[in-house]
Amino acid sequence: MTPLSILDLSPVVQGSNVRQSFANSVALAQAGERLGYRRVWLAEHHGMPGIASAATSVLIGHIAGATSTIRVGAGGIMLPNHAPLLIAEQFGTLDALYPGRIDLGLGRAPGSDQKVSHAIRRDLHAASDRFPQDVQEVMAYFRGEGPVLAVPGGGANVDVWVLGSSLFGASLAAHLGLPYAFASHFAPQALSQAIEVYRGHFKPSAYLDKPYLMLGYNVIAADTDEEAAVLATSQQQAFVNLVTGQPGRLPPPVPGFRESLPAELQAHLARTLSCSAVGSVEAVSRQMQAFVKETGADELMVAGMIFDQAARLRSYEIAAQAAGL
Repeated sequence: MTPLSILDLSPVVQGSNVRQSFANSVALAQAGERLGYRRVWLAEHHGMPGIASAATSVLIGHIAGATSTIRVGAGGIMLPNHAPLLIAEQFGTLDALYPGRIDLGLGRAPGSDQKVSHAIRRDLHAASDRFPQDVQEVMAYFRGEGPVLAVPGGGANVDVWVLGSSLFGASLAAHLGLPYAFASHFAPQALSQAIEVYRGHFKPSAYLDKPYLMLGYNVIAADTDEEAAVLATSQQQAFVNLVTGQPGRLPPPVPGFRESLPAELQAHLARTLSCSAVGSVEAVSRQMQAFVKETGADELMVAGMIFDQAARLRSYEIAAQAAGL
């Protein structure tokens, strides 16, 4: 049985608000805990009308406080946006509050555009170049070996992951002997090569004795294949809006949306969302098993952009059933 985890962007849907998004995220994490999911991760994005998880560490604390056993973490913190000391202090604080339950996934992308980068007041190009050093600096703070003392932070029991969608992150995770999470749920192009690089170059470390690979995977599940196909159109619209420069709140489903698109946008969706399972429990189980067999994933991080909260919770319930949790 392959472990499943939850990736939550705390989506803001059309006609709703951020406060409701946070309540929905709490309900999803609590459902995931009951269903046997291993962890729930929140992702850092800025300036996105449909994503409410920008203050990621704050929301992690809120989710962890509303649950009791499920691991809670960042998938991820975009390290070029932050000083390593501040991240060590934030996650050291979270570990002190919720010991043994906190994950820190670190990413190299800024999670924003140039205007947002300027507002953050970071030289993101230079910070991205420093990503390997900054990851190691965060880890050094947790060991109590940083250039200054991180309080809280020193001695924290935080699981550190490298996130990525390219060979760079795979190589870094392998070199440092860390678990690796690949963003195949929206950027699958380099998936096979990244797996090969990570597993082929992995060096055992004090953190991990063998490679551990988690892959992002979209699941849009419902009681029937037809219902799931309609639910999936919200995610399709969100990706089309993003690629055409019109990001917004998550829209309600539109039956037949994908078929109504020009051929080039249909092809874009097919590439971007190729690591997905859409359908009833039988269809999802079949597609999920095929993906795990093909990739050898040690764990799947399930993403599901669904407009209706009840349907979203039902989708994660069906995914758990399909995986045999």
